Amino acid sequence: MTDSPAAAASRQATRTRVWDLPTRLFHWALAAAVIGLIATGLGGVMEWHFRLGYTVLALLLFRLLWGFVGGRWSRFAAFVYAPGSLLAYLRGRAHPDHLIGHTPLGALSVFAVLAILALQVATGLVADDEISAAGPLTRFVSGDLVSLATGWHSTQGKWIVIALASLHVLAVLFYVLVKRHRLVAPMLSGDKDIAAADRAAPVAGSRDDAASRGLALVLALLCAGVAYWVSSLRA
Repeated sequence: MTDSPAAAASRQATRTRVWDLPTRLFHWALAAAVIGLIATGLGGVMEWHFRLGYTVLALLLFRLLWGFVGGRWSRFAAFVYAPGSLLAYLRGRAHPDHLIGHTPLGALSVFAVLAILALQVATGLVADDEISAAGPLTRFVSGDLVSLATGWHSTQGKWIVIALASLHVLAVLFYVLVKRHRLVAPMLSGDKDIAAADRAAPVAGSRDDAASRGLALVLALLCAGVAYWVSSLRA
């Protein structure tokens, strides 16, 4: 008697912890904060815009640290790809490991989003609309820099963030609906079914135990403390 295709597929795949809990919480918290930033920025609700900006600052600081000490597939070393890897992926010749965490194209998207958000937060901290909203660090920099930062933050930076956020959502929809890749479920559960074909050894999962989560909590509190301190400098 032969196995059904579903049974055979289940035997050839291993459920692996790819996204640790801190990474998942970061992902969804950042998504909610960015949506809130866009809404409050467009709506002129500046006090909440500042609060969400400090939240994003804390989240970005956490992700920077977690990129070095987090789970296997959350570390930057796991998705910093050489140009050749990106070209091979685009030509349909991706290495099997490149399809576990962030793909080469997905990695570019991640770094682009983190970079533009970091720039947007940095410029927001020294921006001043000369009406009611001034960043907490404006008095520490020159007037020319304040003017430059304000112009970027309220025009180019804002629309680039909106464009990247929209592109990210569209890319996820494309992969889920067209390519039939499960992207959302692993970011909720943390687990992913990894095909065993063409692999000499099982895929190493991300560490996600109590000690790792405790370390993440300590780092998150430290980053929140830094963001709070920055917010306290606002005149």
